[in-house]
Amino acid sequence: MIIDAHAHIMSELRGLTGRGPTRSLAYGKVQYGDQVIQLLPPLMEKTSFPPEALLANMDWAGVDKAVLLQGPFYGEANDYVARAVRQWPDRFIGAGHVDPCADNAREMFRRCVEEHGFTILKFEMSVSTGLVGLHPDLRLDGEAIAWIWEEAERRGLVITLDLGAVGSASYQTEAVRTVMERHPHVKIVICHLAQPPISQKDDSRLDRLWQEQLRLATHPNLWFDLSALPAYASAIEDYPYPSAQACIRRAVEMVGVDKLMWGTDAPGLLGVATYPQLLSYFVHRCDFLSEIDMKKILGENAWHVYGKN
Repeated sequence: MIIDAHAHIMSELRGLTGRGPTRSLAYGKVQYGDQVIQLLPPLMEKTSFPPEALLANMDWAGVDKAVLLQGPFYGEANDYVARAVRQWPDRFIGAGHVDPCADNAREMFRRCVEEHGFTILKFEMSVSTGLVGLHPDLRLDGEAIAWIWEEAERRGLVITLDLGAVGSASYQTEAVRTVMERHPHVKIVICHLAQPPISQKDDSRLDRLWQEQLRLATHPNLWFDLSALPAYASAIEDYPYPSAQACIRRAVEMVGVDKLMWGTDAPGLLGVATYPQLLSYFVHRCDFLSEIDMKKILGENAWHVYGKN
């Protein structure tokens, strides 16, 4: 079984970031604050990525299931994700979105957990596209979000975190460590392998900060997904992104295969590689992994964390 542990769907982009709102334009372009960026390949007039499009890509690559995550860049889509999970329960696992600083945060949480039945909440903390960009003082170990950790532990929820770029205000390694000490039974997933500084290989400070975050996996209830690594590598090289594979090798040596889950970050990564390539760069190039190791990272670990929850 192959599980994409990090994917997104959207009918259209209607998000809000520290740079301003995000809006779908045409042919893969989106408005991102005062900028226009090419988010998706220019394949269709409407810039969208509905569940049917993700399923078609999954079928193309031979991927069985996907975890549908959310964040402020795409815009809150709890109803949309819940409908997709109801329609394709054998293919999708849904995660909810809650802005802990919103006036209606507790009602959003209640709807996510009690009405939609989400057992995963994803918090996009990054400065550029996430909650810290909107709320600069937000801390994972602070008062604004403390109640969510308490509820997550009480209800057995998984909390997935995008902590943003290494060294940024959202890269809160110590805060995560504090939360794990306070709530040791909460399952935590950190996205993008903690965003290794692939394009800044010679920056020893950033590398040290990245390794410190990886070492959080010594806790029994913390894992990393491998999504978006080709995007970081694309700044310095082309497919099959050997620097991304080198980071995976280092992570395996540091924390072990049981702590890693393959993922894509589609649709945003489709401007870097096709969906099958986002699988093949890992399957066919990470020859330092055994067949058993590969099965764990491709699906067994994600099923343990997300599927059985």
